[in-house]
Amino acid sequence: LHLLIIMKFSSEEIKDIIKAWLAISIAFAIILGKESVFSHLFFMNFLIAAITVGLGFLLHELAHKKVAQYYGCFAEFRAFNFMLVLAIIFSFFGFVFAAPGAVFISGQVTKSRNGKISIAGPATNILLALIFLILAQIDLGSFINLITNYGHTINSWLAVFNLIPILGLDGSKVLAWNKPIYFVSAIISLSLLFL
Repeated sequence: LHLLIIMKFSSEEIKDIIKAWLAISIAFAIILGKESVFSHLFFMNFLIAAITVGLGFLLHELAHKKVAQYYGCFAEFRAFNFMLVLAIIFSFFGFVFAAPGAVFISGQVTKSRNGKISIAGPATNILLALIFLILAQIDLGSFINLITNYGHTINSWLAVFNLIPILGLDGSKVLAWNKPIYFVSAIISLSLLFL
């Protein structure tokens, strides 16, 4: 029930969230169709990217924030402006190195709390990947099915990437907190990626 508390946002944080969502959606829209950047097709690619990558990224970060605030911590998202510009530039070369921003947390964060805050992000991407996968089994029309298929793939990939157990990524904190939860999450996300 405590997780149902309304999250608190500052005006600066809301601006950073919108900025990061737009930039990451633009970058992936370019990846989806570099040749359509200056055509009417770009809006379609932007919409696909915003619903799949943008939503996956946004909800991943908000999940961290939600759990951190549940534990009474200060938690605010900040965009990395330089990385957002780089993401868009690199997308013209066919790849995106995306580090659009992060939730900065301060307060009483134990190893257990840190692990729970960290797993919230990849778990959100796993849930989104499952939802997109289920929807992909239904014939909802070619455009919607394009979104569901891409949404499944990208959110599976986001979960796998963030669970890599290296410093700075969620995986290292989850592994330090609870090895069984780490390995179950990693196996589920990898399985989803290869489905």
